[in-house]
Amino acid sequence: MSATTDRDGFPVPGPDRRARTVDVLVIGAGPAGLAAAARLAAAGAGAVEVVDREEQAGGVPRHCYHSGFGYHSGFGPRELWRPMNGPAYARHWCDLATGAGAVLRTGVSVTGWAGRLGRDGRGDPAGRPGPLGVDTTGPEGLERLTAGAVVLATGARERPRSARLVPGTRPAGVFTTGELQQAVHLHHQRVGLRAVVVGAEPVGYSAVRTLRGAGVEVAAMVTDQPRHQSSWMSGIGARLHHRVPLLTGTTVTGLLGRGRLSGVALRHTDGRTTTVACDTVVFTGDWIPDHELARLGGIALDRGTRGPAVDTAFRTAAAGVFAVGNLLHAVEPAGTAAREGGLVAGPVLRYLADGGWPGRQVPVEVDAPLRWVAPNRIDPHGPRPPLGRFTLRTTGTAGRLSTLVVTQDGRLLHRERLRGAAAPNRPLYASADWMDRARPGGGPVVISAG
Repeated sequence: MSATTDRDGFPVPGPDRRARTVDVLVIGAGPAGLAAAARLAAAGAGAVEVVDREEQAGGVPRHCYHSGFGYHSGFGPRELWRPMNGPAYARHWCDLATGAGAVLRTGVSVTGWAGRLGRDGRGDPAGRPGPLGVDTTGPEGLERLTAGAVVLATGARERPRSARLVPGTRPAGVFTTGELQQAVHLHHQRVGLRAVVVGAEPVGYSAVRTLRGAGVEVAAMVTDQPRHQSSWMSGIGARLHHRVPLLTGTTVTGLLGRGRLSGVALRHTDGRTTTVACDTVVFTGDWIPDHELARLGGIALDRGTRGPAVDTAFRTAAAGVFAVGNLLHAVEPAGTAAREGGLVAGPVLRYLADGGWPGRQVPVEVDAPLRWVAPNRIDPHGPRPPLGRFTLRTTGTAGRLSTLVVTQDGRLLHRERLRGAAAPNRPLYASADWMDRARPGGGPVVISAG
């Protein structure tokens, strides 16, 4: 220990930074983070604290005023099969977390890690990994938070127009789905008169519902795929589908207008080009995990999901750091994220009790046209993944997939027929029954289309 480090080896906080210690720190107050905090606090994990940079907790659902939340929403009979809208769902998880004893702090940004992360941690003489530290800034000033375990639940975001490299001017009237929902529901703004929605997955139909509820005519939905990618074309989804033109095999090649959007330029797969007049365009889907904090700590990312690489117990490559929710698989429904938040409590409690962390694990990879798999690391003799299955996504060239094949070093581990149609923006599931047949010292397990 030097004059500039504390007994745990962390840099000593400056005189203007307050130091505090908690047992578990959850970063992100969406459904996954709040569910994790609720379960951990209720299970007696000690001081559980949740921080979020937003001023209001609840994550994305807090500005999704449509119904459909609450099904399969968590753990225990009280939390299942309770249909509600997004804000009610967000309040539900906030109440569960704080009611269980977790501390919830909003408007707090985590600005960095307070020490080196690694699989070996900062062990004590007995070999147990030491505490983790992060620096934060918020309404109470600068802080150094030290925790026995950290759960990353920072979620995902949609790529804006600029990240999608759509050319043209920079007029007003350009939104992502989240920006649209916040403008309509949180700020009560008039967003426009006639809109084009770029995307035809479930989130795209959610944008249509928001626009129509705000009195905006939806001129068209546009997708570069040969058909829509929504798996819920029934009820209100089907009614919207029949009332809104769907342009398949079509890409947006430019935005028109100065000051205010006046139209979008389109190109169809047959080479035709057209222009649709509108004063609003909403770019939906195309999600990317909010992984900046993980990258800042040098935590290994999976090249497919672009979120932290995790095993079936939500453990990252850094001892004591777990990750859950749409940070791992952008993007699944809020109920899926909440279930993972509840399920991570067991591995966190075990880690707090014994400090155990896996050594070398076997990567799980996919071959095209599969795009990614989560979880993406396994201990062949470790726990099964959540709900006993792996989640996969396909690329835009999925075609007619019917079979999944699991191999390791050319050796067949498993083969199964798909239970549903394969399409981009829809999850596929693979059984975990093959895990105990994988060799711990072997090469990556590869899941491919048969």
